[in-house]
Amino acid sequence: MHMGPFAKAGAAAALAFLFAAMPAPARAQWATASSAFSIPQAQLLQPAELNKLLHAAGAARPLILQVGSRMMFDEAHIPGSEYAGAGSTAEGLEMLRARVKPLPRGKFIVLYCGCCPWNRCPNVDPAYKALHDMGFTRVRVLYLAYNFGSDWASMGYPIERGQ
Repeated sequence: MHMGPFAKAGAAAALAFLFAAMPAPARAQWATASSAFSIPQAQLLQPAELNKLLHAAGAARPLILQVGSRMMFDEAHIPGSEYAGAGSTAEGLEMLRARVKPLPRGKFIVLYCGCCPWNRCPNVDPAYKALHDMGFTRVRVLYLAYNFGSDWASMGYPIERGQ
């Protein structure tokens, strides 16, 4: 039975949990240059925290950018978020850079993907690095341990469908 892209990740999720529980030196040995684990923990945002920020006004409300697949974004996304290109592709990173280029470098930006378990996400780390390299200082990444469906939608947080 096919359960779709938002099904629980099972064994991969358990592996992600165990990996997160490892001491930092052990994680560093396993993490690759494009691993989501290379994003500093202080830059991670929990789903409950982002849900509260959705109701914030003015500068407290971040620009929320989805950096996974367009198909996932069209299926369901965080209200008010924008599709910014897949962080794992050169074209996606160029789309992301073009979107944020005119913004002040102190703009509060939240990136998220949710395509797969955190330890296998190919999109958030390259997107985070691209914004960091551009000089953005207030970039956070939504931590979705399993995927968007189980860590956001199934938790009752709001979603929008379509473009």
